[in-house]
Amino acid sequence: MKSTLLALLLLVAGSSVCLAQCDQKLSLTSSKTDHLDASGNLERTVDEQTVIEISKSNISVIIENGKQTLTGVVKSNICNWKTPFKEGKTIINNTLSDEDGDGEKDYTLTIEGKDGKVTLLVESTQRPDKKLRLLIDKFEEGK
Repeated sequence: MKSTLLALLLLVAGSSVCLAQCDQKLSLTSSKTDHLDASGNLERTVDEQTVIEISKSNISVIIENGKQTLTGVVKSNICNWKTPFKEGKTIINNTLSDEDGDGEKDYTLTIEGKDGKVTLLVESTQRPDKKLRLLIDKFEEGK
């Protein structure tokens, strides 16, 4: 009986941590961007620092210390992490626009943790032939 109760308490505690992660502000940092074709084949790799900050309702992407900044609104967020920041997946549908007023574009961001590595895949409905993949160097709760 004690072991069943202990297992139940651990399960509830683990679920609470994973759910809390989904509601937190997140900050992701990457130092490399892979440009992929529609099939996911690597076309080229660019060394550039990118910081993505995500809250429940907003998102910002800062490339190369402000060389390019995109901001937008989160439309939907599906979050399922077994181990916070290590194993799981988040899918975010959002719109982004740059500071030049280039217009809003729809994107799907898929953050996935597998074997302790976290990647971010960026897909646009306006450009289905191009995708970006970022290997996340730092994945943490935002302030």
